[in-house]
Amino acid sequence: MLVLGRKKGESIVINDEIELKIISVEGDTVKIGVEAPKNIAIHRKEIYEAIQSENKLAAMQEFSLDDLKEFQKRTSS
Repeated sequence: MLVLGRKKGESIVINDEIELKIISVEGDTVKIGVEAPKNIAIHRKEIYEAIQSENKLAAMQEFSLDDLKEFQKRTSS
């Protein structure tokens, strides 16, 4: 893990396309602004982990061909 110190108003650039900017520091809370291309998903870690968990559960579900056809009908409208 790379650890960098930054002050309010300073930034870190990742791979020429993602910028993390320190917006404010108040006590033990740091507000960070993120600028990135729209095709890059950005989530708080707890949200990311919940999404991953839900995706794993969905992948374990068994569906019949009729279930999939019904789903396709509902979503194509």
